[in-house]
Amino acid sequence: MPQEWWNRIGRRCLGLLAPLAILSGGAGAQEAYPARPIQLIVPYPPGGNTDLMARALQQSLSQALGQGVVVVNRGGASGTIGDAEVARARPDGYTIGLSPNTPLTAQTHLVPLSYSLNSFRFLCLVYDNPQVLVLGRNAPFRDIAGMVALGRTKPEALVYGSPGQGSTQHILIANLLRRAGVEALHAPFSGAGPMAQAALGGQIMAFVESPSIPASTGLPVAGVFNAARIASLPQVPTVTEAGYPIVGSSAGGLIAPAGLPDAIAAVIQRACGEAVASESFRTAAGRLNAVPSYASGAEFRERFVAESDSNRQVLRDLGMAHE
Repeated sequence: MPQEWWNRIGRRCLGLLAPLAILSGGAGAQEAYPARPIQLIVPYPPGGNTDLMARALQQSLSQALGQGVVVVNRGGASGTIGDAEVARARPDGYTIGLSPNTPLTAQTHLVPLSYSLNSFRFLCLVYDNPQVLVLGRNAPFRDIAGMVALGRTKPEALVYGSPGQGSTQHILIANLLRRAGVEALHAPFSGAGPMAQAALGGQIMAFVESPSIPASTGLPVAGVFNAARIASLPQVPTVTEAGYPIVGSSAGGLIAPAGLPDAIAAVIQRACGEAVASESFRTAAGRLNAVPSYASGAEFRERFVAESDSNRQVLRDLGMAHE
């Protein structure tokens, strides 16, 4: 055959092989995950508990992944703006989030949102902080029985705070008051800091938060929303001991868009386990009076699904659910 004919055949073969070479390179890039820095979305402003936990995890997670982890704050609407951004992100492992329970297990029942639990792939639980009932400096009671007695005799006098309508902390104290048959005035705040200042100034009498708040402010603690007393407050009874079997915590972990491939999820989960177990994270969490707690993606999701079901019923009972 003429040489020119063979040349044409060769050029056609090269043209067919070029896309295969590109695809092969793409597959190699996926296997090399992560190949560039990862964006970690925090659905709250800087300085809050979730942001501090993210920054405590940041260094050890970066080391475990071998790539930089960049914390990006997307605060607003009780955490739902940031979590919505994670839900609609490209599921390639380069945009993940650190979310607490409130935007995922409570806010979805308060207002219609663009996402649900099924919008996310749950990667790993990172922390699990017990919640405590904190009293205002000038509150005319020093235990749960005294708070209930005041609420029953002078309901207009009992004022309690929360870091937002429908937050985990709001649900816990509202459920306690409901079970006790007490009416009270709810004062929502933008976060734990302003709420603690109001308690110190006498504007509110009680609120629920992590143990770090009374530890840093000196405010008294009346009860622990935990199955057992906690080591940092051994003298404080559980809420169950006071006659109200209510347990709750502020827990959070890493999430990603629902379509994240298994192979990439496995890399992040393995790195997350190493990061949570690291001395640097545990030391940083200890300074925040936080409790490091690792759980796999499946266990993480199962826990939040159960909590979502429980919150749905409590919010219905409180007349707050939109469903």
